[in-house]
Amino acid sequence: MLTTLARTHAPSAGSATTRGPLQDALEALGSPPCQRNSESFPPPPPSPDYNYAGPQDVGCDICIGKKHKAIKTCLMCLASYCEKHLKPHFESATFKRHKLVDEIGHLDRQICPQHQKGLELFCRTDQMCICVLCTVKEHKGHDMVSAEQERAEEQQRLGATQAEIQEKIHDRLKQMEELKQAVDSLKNSAQRALQECEKMFADMMRSIERMQQEMAKLISSNKRAALSNAEGHLERLTHEIADLKRRDNEITQLSRTEDHIHFIQTYHMLIAQTEAEELPTVSVNPYFSFGPVNKAVSEMKQHLNEFSNDELVKVAKAVNKMTFCQLDESKKRRSVKSEEAAVYKSVPVKEPQHRDDFMRYDRPGRSSRGRRVSHQL
Repeated sequence: MLTTLARTHAPSAGSATTRGPLQDALEALGSPPCQRNSESFPPPPPSPDYNYAGPQDVGCDICIGKKHKAIKTCLMCLASYCEKHLKPHFESATFKRHKLVDEIGHLDRQICPQHQKGLELFCRTDQMCICVLCTVKEHKGHDMVSAEQERAEEQQRLGATQAEIQEKIHDRLKQMEELKQAVDSLKNSAQRALQECEKMFADMMRSIERMQQEMAKLISSNKRAALSNAEGHLERLTHEIADLKRRDNEITQLSRTEDHIHFIQTYHMLIAQTEAEELPTVSVNPYFSFGPVNKAVSEMKQHLNEFSNDELVKVAKAVNKMTFCQLDESKKRRSVKSEEAAVYKSVPVKEPQHRDDFMRYDRPGRSSRGRRVSHQL
C-alpha cells in the first residue's frame, strides 16, 4: 500500500518539483527502508505481539514486513500510522496542518475515485463528498460547503434525532415495564381463576355426588318400603292359605262322618265362619318400576349439559372481547410493514356458538400453549 500511495502522490513529469504530504512523511522518517543498508542499521528489537496488526486490525502503511497496528489516520497523507511512525506528525512543523483522526479502517472512502485526492468538500446540490479538483468541472457552480461545516449542521440534526431516539427508548422501556407488570398481573389473575374454578367445580362435583347419594337413598328406601309391604301381604296370604286348607280338611273329614247329628251341628258352624269371613284381595301393579327415576335423572343430566354449554359459550365470548395488549395503529411508524405489525395485534377469532365449536375453540394469543376444554358432565 505504501508503494501505491507513493505512486499516487508522486510528482508527474511536468511537475518534478511538486512535493506531496507522503513524501514529507517519508523524508522526515529518513531514507526509505528499502534503501537502507541492513548492516549499518540493525533491525530494532521485536515488539510484543499485541502491537502487531491482526486479521481484524488495520496495519501501519509505513511498516515493512510484519506491520504494527495503526492508531491514527492522516487525511492529508491518506495513510494510517502506528505509534512509532506517527511521531513526525507531532514533532515536525511540516505536518502542522495535517488532520489526524482515529484509525477509521476504510481509507478508500476518504479518497476521490476520479482524482485520487482527499475528500474535503460537500456538494449540497448532488449530496455527495467531493475533492478540490471536483469543483473545477464536475461540480462547478454547485452549492458547496466544507466538510466541517456540513458536519456541524448535520451534527445538530443528529443530536435532535438522537434525543428523539432516546425519548423513544425511554417510552419503550416504560411500555415494556408496564407490559411486564401486566403480564405478571395476568399470570396471577389466571392462577387465581384456575384455583377458583377448580374449587367451584370441586364443590359442584360434591353437590352432584350428594345428589347421587340422595337419589340412591330414595331408591333404596322406596325399595325397602315396597318389599316390606309385599312381605307383609305374603305372610298374611300364607296364614290365610293355611287356615283355608285347615277348614278344607275339616270339611273333607265332616263329609265322611256317619254321625248325622255331628254333621249337622258342625256344618252350620263351618258355614257361618265361611260366610262371615271376607278375605281382602291383593292387587299387584305389573308395570311398577323405577323407570321414572331414571327418566328424571336423564332429564336432569340433559338440562345440566345444556346449561353448562350455554354458560361456557357466554364465558368464552366475554373473555374473547377483552384485549390484553394491542399495537396502537395511529402511532405506528410508517416504516413498519403491516404484516410485521400484525404480530402485535390480537388475532380475531370466530366466537363459538355451539358446544362443538367451543370444544374446538382456542383462546387467541396462546399459540403453542392453546388449550381445549375437554370436560363432559
